Amino acid sequence: MPSYIPPNYATLFVATCNLLNLANPNRVYYENQDAYNEREYERKIDWIGERIHALNADVLAVQEVWDEAALKAAIGRSGLRYDFVSVPGAENSPPPASPPGTPGRPGAQGTPRVGIVTRLQVDSVQSFVDFPAGFGVEVPGIGPHTRFERPPLLATVRMKHRQQVHVLTVHLKSKRPKFLQDAQGNHLEDRDDRKIGAMASLRSLLMRGAEAAALRCIVIDLLQGTNVPLVVMGDFNDNPHSVTTQLVAATSEVAYDKAARDVALFNAYEMQGESALKKDVAYSHIHQGFPDVLDQILVSEEFVASSRHSLGDVRRVDYFNDHLHEGRDRSRSDHGFVRALLRLRTDDNR
Repeated sequence: MPSYIPPNYATLFVATCNLLNLANPNRVYYENQDAYNEREYERKIDWIGERIHALNADVLAVQEVWDEAALKAAIGRSGLRYDFVSVPGAENSPPPASPPGTPGRPGAQGTPRVGIVTRLQVDSVQSFVDFPAGFGVEVPGIGPHTRFERPPLLATVRMKHRQQVHVLTVHLKSKRPKFLQDAQGNHLEDRDDRKIGAMASLRSLLMRGAEAAALRCIVIDLLQGTNVPLVVMGDFNDNPHSVTTQLVAATSEVAYDKAARDVALFNAYEMQGESALKKDVAYSHIHQGFPDVLDQILVSEEFVASSRHSLGDVRRVDYFNDHLHEGRDRSRSDHGFVRALLRLRTDDNR
């Protein structure tokens, strides 16, 4: 009788970080907010650099980046080496292959962008701007909503043992009421009218719901009939059991449809191994005194240890959220950071 040979594993640390309006100094990002002065900017990139150092993740999914240059500066302060940094739509360097003397790009305009930072080999990167055909919705007072406000970013990375992993960074529409404005940003509605406020909240929900459904299509395309593991992480602006998060993950379908596992996503926190300490501090945002989980890491069934298609597991998920109790200061983020330690087998022993 052959003796049991335990499998060999490679580890993968992934983390998601909403950086709260990371922008270059002296640059207006929102018309109604002051630009960072040099001192504020230095304090912000120092703080982010310290957090990146503490996370020490192989892959960072970042949100709310206005200037790629500011992100690179923060990474520089971390003391860690990341050869790949990409925030499509927030670039500051001249376009590739442009002639000498071409001015740099102005960073993100209108809304901040999402990005990927990694020390792993990157095989490909893709930004998704438009919803799939037929997934747009009509938003009252605004019209068709057919594009992501903050395009999700897919990076296909390759681990040292040559295993590919898809990493999808997301930042869905917030719950903040969407009041109508003109092109100059002037209010067109009475914000004190509670019925108008209800309509403004409905607009946000419709937009976030449509983005979630469109994101679901991307997830299905990445998972259906493949065995390349997928990690989806970012700011979902809703909790793990909300309708919009479940639109993306479809975890509940697995209970009555075994075939659904192939295209489902699972909350990494709930998939942790038994040895993990599941602490009661698993929150990433505090709104009006109530803790909630908006920043999430979802994984495909390849990371579910009990699945027959498992290639690994989730060992641990940590929440870095102490700074949420340190008072409001825009040099810090108003979101906690979430990190997962994942494992993938490096051989075929099952």
